[in-house]
Amino acid sequence: MSQDNELKDLIEYVARALVDEPEKVSVTSLESETSVIVELRVSPEDVGKVIGKSGQTAKALRKILSAAATKHSKKSLLQIIE
Repeated sequence: MSQDNELKDLIEYVARALVDEPEKVSVTSLESETSVIVELRVSPEDVGKVIGKSGQTAKALRKILSAAATKHSKKSLLQIIE
C-alpha cells in the first residue's frame, strides 16, 4: 500500500465513524515529494460533526494525519470541504 493511500484510508476511516451518513464521505489526496494534501468531503449535514465544537475534532484529525505523515517524512494538510 502506498503512503498516499495509507493516509487517505486513515482519514476516511475516522471520518466515517464520526458522521451520520458515512456513504457520503469522500477522501482524495495529492502527494508531492515532501507533502500530502488530503481533502475530506462529507454531506453538508455532517460538516459540524467533522469540525466539532470550536474546531476540536478537525484539530484532532489534523494531528492524527500529521503524526502518520511524519512517519513517512512528509508534511500534511487536511482540507474539509462542504
